Order: sequence, then C-alpha cells, then structure tokens
Amino acid sequence: MNKALLKILACPLCKGRLDYSRKTAELVCRHDRLAYPVRNGVPVLLEMDARKLEPETGVPVHEQPDRPTND
Repeated sequence: MNKALLKILACPLCKGRLDYSRKTAELVCRHDRLAYPVRNGVPVLLEMDARKLEPETGVPVHEQPDRPTND
C-alpha cells in the first residue's frame, strides 16, 4: 500500500485512521472494527464489502475459535 495514499484515506463511517494489514490485504478501522478489502491495489471503502472484526481482539470473526454454547 502506498504510504502517501494511506495517509489521506479515512474510514467512510467514522472518518478515522485506517491501518493497512499486509497479511490480509485490508484496511482496518479499529474504531468501527471493520476491515475493508484492497483489490488489485485499489481500496474498496464500501461498508457492504467490509468484514466485521471481533470486538475484543480485532481478529476477524471467522478466524475466532469455536466457543461452547450453553444450550
């Protein structure tokens, strides 16, 4: 991700800072706990394309270990 571009990009929801994750090729908003994809070098800053992150850890929800249920 181009550092100059990263400095001017902001979360479309809260207008806060986005961090780039090389591992997942996503721009992460820690405030809103969303990860926006970067496709072919182009940030896709649409809420409908963002992935929700787990509140406590910031780890993507689908990567969390299974939790026992109290059914």
